[in-house]
Amino acid sequence: MKLSKIDLTNILAIGHSNGQLGLLIDRGEEVEYIEISAPAAAYNGLQQVHYIANNELSAFPPKLENQEEIESAQSIAMLPVASSMANGIGYDEERKVLQVEFKNGSVYQYSEVESETWECFQSADSVGQFFNAEIRGSYYSERIDEVNMIATGTLDCSNFEEDC
Repeated sequence: MKLSKIDLTNILAIGHSNGQLGLLIDRGEEVEYIEISAPAAAYNGLQQVHYIANNELSAFPPKLENQEEIESAQSIAMLPVASSMANGIGYDEERKVLQVEFKNGSVYQYSEVESETWECFQSADSVGQFFNAEIRGSYYSERIDEVNMIATGTLDCSNFEEDC
């Protein structure tokens, strides 16, 4: 892996909404806000870089180490939803984890989601609109269906050297 030094000291804040990464940049005499096209994964990656750079590794969700932990993480009761985006949504109040099963079969968990957000999400007129406005890019997320497939041996790891 080749490493490059990148100076990000002029970036004051970063946000994500509707597929756009918002950057607040200190230009010396003025502050400029710009938006660039980027998936939510880019924002999540920048959040992870922030945590690592600031030695806040404890802010990361714990990595699932064994089959029992994986099964526990996936034991969130799911509510079916009428949505073109998702099949179901669920919430673990004790861990503050929101789980979404998307139409394509992928399952993601979102960390540190307050119960008020869950209440609004499950009663929203549009699950997809609420997700895009309030959840996507606002919380650390982790895809768990791949984790389970790796643990159970149902995912072919031959093409994912570093991930598996």
